[in-house]
Amino acid sequence: MLFDTHAHYDDSWFDADRDTLLRSMQEHNVGLILNPGCDVETSKTAVRLAHTYDFMYAAVGIHPEYSVGVTDADIDIIRTLAAEPKVKAIGEIGLDYYWEKRSPETTPPREQQKILLRKQLELARELHMPVIIHDREAHEDCFDIVKEFSDLKGVYHCYSGSLEMAKEIVKLGWNLSFTGVITYGKAKKARRVIEGLPMDRIMIETDSPYLTPEPERLAEGRVRNSSLFVHRVAEQIASFKGLTVQEVEDITTQNGKAFFGIA
Repeated sequence: MLFDTHAHYDDSWFDADRDTLLRSMQEHNVGLILNPGCDVETSKTAVRLAHTYDFMYAAVGIHPEYSVGVTDADIDIIRTLAAEPKVKAIGEIGLDYYWEKRSPETTPPREQQKILLRKQLELARELHMPVIIHDREAHEDCFDIVKEFSDLKGVYHCYSGSLEMAKEIVKLGWNLSFTGVITYGKAKKARRVIEGLPMDRIMIETDSPYLTPEPERLAEGRVRNSSLFVHRVAEQIASFKGLTVQEVEDITTQNGKAFFGIA
């Protein structure tokens, strides 16, 4: 069955039908879901959801978007949550420079983001846990920091960098995960990256409720994404790699289980 390695069911977009939707997953060939937190509260919710559904697991961490105002007490809460048995990683954590030109007054300063990223990588090292990296338009800075923690196991979620950087990430022994973005018509770079990667380093995800894959999303991009559509990512990778969809499903599920330590 498919493993959606990154989906945000803590999001309010699922409030109306969360339980019904999640309880339908296994009949739609989705066997595992990992829900990462983005701040203290969503990390708590991710843990609660993981306890509610046998097939769900959690990651806990603070997204770079919420870097401002993070205290040592917040890091201590993340540390405590990480001790829960169904928490499998620290994440999502990273750097995000996307909004600097679009909304500079609300974007956390780069240095603040870097400080928080290093603190959480240090926490992952302390706890011997893998990390889920969010890297949006911050490729060089993010990778420079990741290299300081090359002893960790990690995955770049929703990977958007170059093939050259992807190869460097793989050299560290890390993984890369792909979303419905690779199904979009302009995803030529993603195709080059995926064609150039070994299959044992590739994972799949939806990043629900965002990034709905083709052909599910409307032209206006209004369709809520969910793990029901993770098979579209597997289908596109199969097309890029010249494999069957079943082969991609089997390999990426095994990759995800091995990465997160799920039997």
